Amino acid sequence: MYSFVELSLFSRYRDSYFSEEQFAELQRHLLEKPEAGAVVPGTGGVRKLRWQRAGMGKRGGLRVLYYVRDTQGCIWLLTVYSKSARENITAKDLKQLREVVDNAEII
Repeated sequence: MYSFVELSLFSRYRDSYFSEEQFAELQRHLLEKPEAGAVVPGTGGVRKLRWQRAGMGKRGGLRVLYYVRDTQGCIWLLTVYSKSARENITAKDLKQLREVVDNAEII
């Protein structure tokens, strides 16, 4: 069983994108399928999950970036964004995500 750790960037946007019920649904999904998202190359294992937004489907929905830290039994919720607001992750963001993952023991 995993526990969830929200990084501040995820927490900042969570209420904008999820109701409590929708967030609980996301957590249930990740508990059942922690490897559901595609691994983002160059991030050390960060995954990007397409998540349906009410009335928009997966393609126009949200992207949830998370990291499964098996050794700690944690799923790190890194950030969430709308596909309409941002198509791809920048190289700078990828580098920062990699740093978070590489330093996960200290967080």
